[in-house]
Amino acid sequence: MFHLDLLFWNSDKTTVEKSVFLERLSNALQKSQWIIDGNYASTLEMRLQACDTVIFLDYDTQTCLQGIVARRGKPRSDMPWTETEPDEEFISFIKNYNNQTRPKVIELLEKYSDKNIFVFTSRKEENEFLLQIDKKKHG
Repeated sequence: MFHLDLLFWNSDKTTVEKSVFLERLSNALQKSQWIIDGNYASTLEMRLQACDTVIFLDYDTQTCLQGIVARRGKPRSDMPWTETEPDEEFISFIKNYNNQTRPKVIELLEKYSDKNIFVFTSRKEENEFLLQIDKKKHG
């Protein structure tokens, strides 16, 4: 599993050069199998071209903001640091996501509609889907 945040951020909250990020992402995409977690709209089309399945967590703003609060102060495998303070820039991104970023994501999902695309609008839907996969996997 590849987390885009780990490919992009350093542990001191600085970012890697864009060329380094793209090289890391390209290396991940060249694997025979992969799961990539993250948004990063600037590389979404590159990932859509290479994938066979997309899971889009299309949650409402309040659910996303609650997730930020729930994760604060907890170490996470998908981040190179533990977030202890509100990240106002990220909160602003979340608040503006539905108007600024989501339309571009939807447009690309429509463009790549030949992929297996799953869209979940709630954590309940996502969890039910994951339970179905687990049941199939473990019989």
